[in-house]
Amino acid sequence: METSTLFIIILIIIIGQYLFDTTLSILNNKNRNAPIPKSLQDLYSKEEYEKSQNYGKENNTIGIISNTFSTLITVILFYTGAFGALDQWIGQYTTHYILQPLLFLGVLGMGSSLLGIPFSYYATFVIEEKYQFNRSTKKTFILDAIKGLLLSGLFIGGILSQIILLYHTIGENFYIFAFIVIVGFSLIMTFFYSSIIVPLFNKQTPLEEGELKQGIMDFAKKAEFPIKEIYVMDGSKRSAKANAYFTGFGKRKRIVLFDTLIDQLDQEEIIAVLAHEVGHAKKRHVIQSMIFSWIQTFVILYIFSLILNQPTSSHVMGSSQHTFELSLLLFSFLLSPVTEVLSAISSIFSRKNEYEADNFVKKYKLKDAIISGLKKISKNSLSNLTPHPWVVACTYSHPTLEQRIDNLNQKD
Repeated sequence: METSTLFIIILIIIIGQYLFDTTLSILNNKNRNAPIPKSLQDLYSKEEYEKSQNYGKENNTIGIISNTFSTLITVILFYTGAFGALDQWIGQYTTHYILQPLLFLGVLGMGSSLLGIPFSYYATFVIEEKYQFNRSTKKTFILDAIKGLLLSGLFIGGILSQIILLYHTIGENFYIFAFIVIVGFSLIMTFFYSSIIVPLFNKQTPLEEGELKQGIMDFAKKAEFPIKEIYVMDGSKRSAKANAYFTGFGKRKRIVLFDTLIDQLDQEEIIAVLAHEVGHAKKRHVIQSMIFSWIQTFVILYIFSLILNQPTSSHVMGSSQHTFELSLLLFSFLLSPVTEVLSAISSIFSRKNEYEADNFVKKYKLKDAIISGLKKISKNSLSNLTPHPWVVACTYSHPTLEQRIDNLNQKD
């Protein structure tokens, strides 16, 4: 493919992706004026519903502005050949086959993160503060940003260095071994995320003895789902929004409850929420998602291996020299529409899994508890009750609150 043709294709993809995302955001905003679903009319008062709509619109607006800014910067850098110029400038200081790509990609990653900080700051300390969600301090915000950059550099840099090493030592079949490296890393993160990574940002303490812990243990026994570790995380350190999650496999399974969840829900509602998560585990949804993700990764790596040795890939990025890092950057642009399609497909299966996990809850006569719990969580987070169907289809990993309640109320 000629360089000029590929150049135009990349520009079309970048701008097309922006227009697609912006269209979804606009449609979602307009759909906020739709009538409240009948099953949710008791959720908000008129004033509260207006507050939730304004909250959503403000977040939507800052999202569009942020996306516009990042797209404009990307188009300028690509159009002017700045990516190639940056790679050549770094090449004046080092041409090491691992160090040069890491420095190039590190500079881009650092720049992207820094450019995103003002928008993140505004979302946290203006919008979230205005609607009384923010519990974070400026010190915590800055420390989170620094820790995030360091961890990203450590993990992404470590994986990339291994992939680059494999490419230079094995050749065209490097993608097979690169896939093994990525799968191994994902498994390690699954096992140790909560015990190693989370403590860098949040404090986790064992759930104290009492009625809640006993209720959880009784349910786990009834569901034949052994649980040894139940922790409470200080989610209120940053936000008033509630959450809970499972992590790990086998003997390393751990339940983590946000302290905000314990504050907002009663005991039966908390157990119902956890029953939903147990349903995911019993139905092997986590394993299914991991396998699907691994298949995607393998296919992507294989396609990348085909593009990697094409000299045109570096030329279109503004460089006369063919390099691994410019080929990778070009590939990320080309992959963007494919990623959107794969994400939409993944979301379809994810929503199906959510229905199955909700149906699992019904088996233990916790239907009313999870409905009331979901309503409280939705109300307290000012969630959108009327998202546009296209937005749901393309981006929602969970069904809407209305859809979940309708499903729960169906007779088995």
